[in-house]
Amino acid sequence: MNDPSNPFSSAEAVARYAENPPRVVPGFADLQRMATLLLEEHAPEEASILVLGAGGGLELKAFAQAHPKWRFEGVDPSAEMLTLAEQMLGPLSERVKLQQGYIDAASEGPFDGAACLLTLHFIGAEERRRTIAEVRRRLKPGAPFVVAHLSFPQAGDERALWLSRYAAFAAASGIDLEKAKSASAAIDKHLNIFTPEQDEGMLRDAGFSGVSQFYAGFAFRGWVAYA
Repeated sequence: MNDPSNPFSSAEAVARYAENPPRVVPGFADLQRMATLLLEEHAPEEASILVLGAGGGLELKAFAQAHPKWRFEGVDPSAEMLTLAEQMLGPLSERVKLQQGYIDAASEGPFDGAACLLTLHFIGAEERRRTIAEVRRRLKPGAPFVVAHLSFPQAGDERALWLSRYAAFAAASGIDLEKAKSASAAIDKHLNIFTPEQDEGMLRDAGFSGVSQFYAGFAFRGWVAYA
């Protein structure tokens, strides 16, 4: 049985995963490229990078292709998505250690950088705060943490407006309009979406400094912060 609150609970959803992000996330490939550049600003040539929510392997593949001497630890709660990541990586998987679970499944590090793309909106406020703090604890001083997820203003009718824009972008990218609206409604019901100010506050509360937004694509925002 599929779990409506978990988009990766069905084999069909897992199989479609690689084709969906570019159709619903504006500038998806550029987001990965920017994340790579932000990590490499501070990471050494032979860096160790933590990737939280690594199932599917899309960002792991992008990072690994850009930096042949980097090594990675990828963490994700879905065994099916980790299998997909291994398939996506192919021979690049030799430089990747995949761990099933949440942040507590990650090794202690310390890592030279970390990324969490399109994942934190699955986590509620308290667990998100704890997760961010645990990421920071595993980073070397000054190491970058790159995050991007659903985040937009919520006052008045703004939440409904941004979710309608999410559906409109998906439809303009080739997804059936009714399916796009249904996905938007499911996001509204099941995901944990906060304002950009709240998201930045969570990073600062966890002890990160230099928090700055580097990406905005309709309903998505992205930040870089430093341990």
